[in-house]
Amino acid sequence: QVQLVESGGGLVQPGGSLRLSCAASGFTFSSYTMSWYRQAPGKEREFVAFITSAGGSTNYADSVKGRFTISRDNGNDTLYLQMNSLKPEDTAVYYCRVWRNARGYWGQGTQVTVSS
Repeated sequence: QVQLVESGGGLVQPGGSLRLSCAASGFTFSSYTMSWYRQAPGKEREFVAFITSAGGSTNYADSVKGRFTISRDNGNDTLYLQMNSLKPEDTAVYYCRVWRNARGYWGQGTQVTVSS
């Protein structure tokens, strides 16, 4: 079955950096577009970024453009999100997602807290 396991979250000061990972299994990772989403306390889950199957195309939410970079390693079935210049408003649980067989699959999420 599809499994997505996020890691790499933590507490970081404003202006700092984190790199999130999402280990995928149970499907042919290299065939699917992958996405990152986030959900802040009291808010709806929102799109952060996506990357196409071969990594040739990416797209970002305006709020993270220029600060976050999505990438993937198809040889190791892993998705990444490099987050630089972090702001307090980036505090959220971050999730990776794959859309497969007409439904979305989500990981359990990893908490990112940006605070001094």
